[in-house]
Amino acid sequence: MANAEELAARLRAAYTQGAVPPLRDGLDALDGGAAYRIQQINTEYWQRQGRRIVGRKIGLTAPAVQAQLGVNQSDFGVLFDDMLIPDGGRLPGDKLLQPKAEAEVAIVLARDLFGAETTVEDVVAAAAYAVAAIEIVDSRIADWKITFADTVADNGSSAFFVLGTDRKPLADLDLWSCGMVLQVNGQVASIGAGAACLGHPLNAAAWLAQTLASMGQGLRAGDIVMTGALGPMVALRPADKVKATIGGLGSCQFEFGGAK
Repeated sequence: MANAEELAARLRAAYTQGAVPPLRDGLDALDGGAAYRIQQINTEYWQRQGRRIVGRKIGLTAPAVQAQLGVNQSDFGVLFDDMLIPDGGRLPGDKLLQPKAEAEVAIVLARDLFGAETTVEDVVAAAAYAVAAIEIVDSRIADWKITFADTVADNGSSAFFVLGTDRKPLADLDLWSCGMVLQVNGQVASIGAGAACLGHPLNAAAWLAQTLASMGQGLRAGDIVMTGALGPMVALRPADKVKATIGGLGSCQFEFGGAK
């Protein structure tokens, strides 16, 4: 059986050598504890390589996705500084294996957030502002045949993200009923609402702070929190132009494809 270090190295290699089969030779499909250990091994490896943590992403926030994978919990991954694509920018296609895009609410913190009893009210008090966002997810597991443990170990199937530039104080927003439209090449490809994300995007942010606290970690002032998809993911093809619009938050966009 492969150990955590071996599985972590396998996932790192997949970024450049191609997707790998599910990690069943060393990781049970529902073993979140072991999966987060693998994620942490790679997080520390990448930090030694000079990458800087700028926040966290939350995944598996939609009940339909949880049911599909046979789990009853969300997960999280780490956001690094080199994952950020400027609003309106271009993401080279050769940087990804099997990418998909999803629209989300992103929150940027003004204050540290730590505690196993973190509430939505605590999130609001700690937040500086919210923006419309797009997460570009990718899987280093072949054909997206992931289990809960696979996606956790694979840094929450993270890849890149785009943040809108229209910063809104949370006090001015209705993030529960806000509508979302994700367009690809001008055509509607996904729709949703804030309530699709654990009942409310701020519920997801509070869950993240609680979960990190259970691991002895927390969120810091300036951190970006990608709170989770508001609608179905959309597979990306070369030359796709993707735009997310969220009620009250405005929009953000990027172009996918081309070489580095």
